[in-house]
Amino acid sequence: MLSTAAAAAPALLSAQGKRRNILFILTDDHRFDIMGCAGHPWVKTPNLDRMAANGALMTNGFVTSSLCSPSRASILTGLYPHAHKVNDNFTELNSNLPIFPLMLQKAGYTTGFFGKWHMGGASDAPRPGFDHWVSFFGQGEYNNPEINTNGTRRKREGYVTDILTDDVEAFIEKQTGPFFAYLSHKATHAPFEPAPRHRNLYPNDRMPQPQSMRYRDDWYETKPEWVKRRRATRHGVDGAIGHQAPLEDLYKGYCRSLAAIDESTGRLLDTLSRKGILNDTLVIYMGDNGYLWGEHGLIDKRAMYEPSIRVPMIAHCPDLFGPGKPTEIALNNDIGPTILEAAGVGPMPGAHGRSLLPVFQGKARNWQTEFLYEYEWERDFPYTPTICGLRTAQHSLIQSYGLWDIDELYDIVKDPAQMQNLLAGTRLRAHDRARPVMRIENPELRKLLDSLQGRMENLLRQTGGDPRLAGREPEGAKYAL
Repeated sequence: MLSTAAAAAPALLSAQGKRRNILFILTDDHRFDIMGCAGHPWVKTPNLDRMAANGALMTNGFVTSSLCSPSRASILTGLYPHAHKVNDNFTELNSNLPIFPLMLQKAGYTTGFFGKWHMGGASDAPRPGFDHWVSFFGQGEYNNPEINTNGTRRKREGYVTDILTDDVEAFIEKQTGPFFAYLSHKATHAPFEPAPRHRNLYPNDRMPQPQSMRYRDDWYETKPEWVKRRRATRHGVDGAIGHQAPLEDLYKGYCRSLAAIDESTGRLLDTLSRKGILNDTLVIYMGDNGYLWGEHGLIDKRAMYEPSIRVPMIAHCPDLFGPGKPTEIALNNDIGPTILEAAGVGPMPGAHGRSLLPVFQGKARNWQTEFLYEYEWERDFPYTPTICGLRTAQHSLIQSYGLWDIDELYDIVKDPAQMQNLLAGTRLRAHDRARPVMRIENPELRKLLDSLQGRMENLLRQTGGDPRLAGREPEGAKYAL
């Protein structure tokens, strides 16, 4: 059905004035390369693949914070975490902040939320901006979950991915006017429980092992000490999320739990097709953050390494754009502005993100080439420090705070696996000043670091952040210190 829709020679229409239906699908911890269309050697995702084949498969999709709640808040508000201030998995989103579902609702859309909210886990109550509400406390349960439907809780029999899909399908079927459906899956989050029908998938396949997974003293000498120490925690390959199961089994469970999501996506695309609205409905699929599976000896997310901050992002709407693989940087901050433009609703007040429609249409001009990454240290999981970094088209600058440690700088173009830390020679001695730029002897590297920190400083100023987090040498420091 998707190939038929894509063959209709879509015109690149202006979205303004069109009350376009929208389906947004968010998965939990799904990293960018675990899909058939992204080149995984054995994971099967036929429905995501057909969606990507006939839509825009973003090859540079990122999050501005690789943690569930901060990322979800950025999706809803279009803001960096330092602006929306949801910096952990316990903080409620400030109800005074503009969110795009509320704007759609006020513009006459029927809106529905289905699944994991995860901003303030102590409540599963309906949130503003949604006419129909289906959710659960915190992370929820994979099997026979307790579901809150519009304020009424009851236990539902079955697998949570299937239950949520049933509800979204029923919601779409009964709509006669413009609608927005937000499907927020529990999977692929730990404890990686696949649907019973998928428990024996991939019996003979093996987990890909990245080159940085094995322990090497000489290599860890070039990394911050916290990276080496995290290896033995629940967020490292030697701790493996606190499970006794081998890492290989955990990885298989993760991949198997994705199978029901792929089936869910196919069901919903078919539902749109049956209603005759597949071609003009904007469908966006993405992950809330990436996931490390052995890179640098680590598991989980939080750190600013590429598999942690990169996410799958696929958009499909033949009436608006044809198939392609855009290479522009696309952020979770951009989702709200994109949906609002597609719906013909006014711009998002104060958003740091931009509409991706020009990117999907191949019309992007002066597009963003860099973004801030933010993660705030958590007492519950103290293995990863506060990080404020900058990712550009070529470089990844990772700066940690509150530690006597080295920072990291990688040339992503030459070193995509992040094996060669360009700041490895700036390890701090007892009598040194802390700023790494002061300890760099190579003038070209010193100039590069100063430039990257200057760009960080500007981005922080422009978005209401603290420019000191850029780590740049303040003016007059030699006189003050």
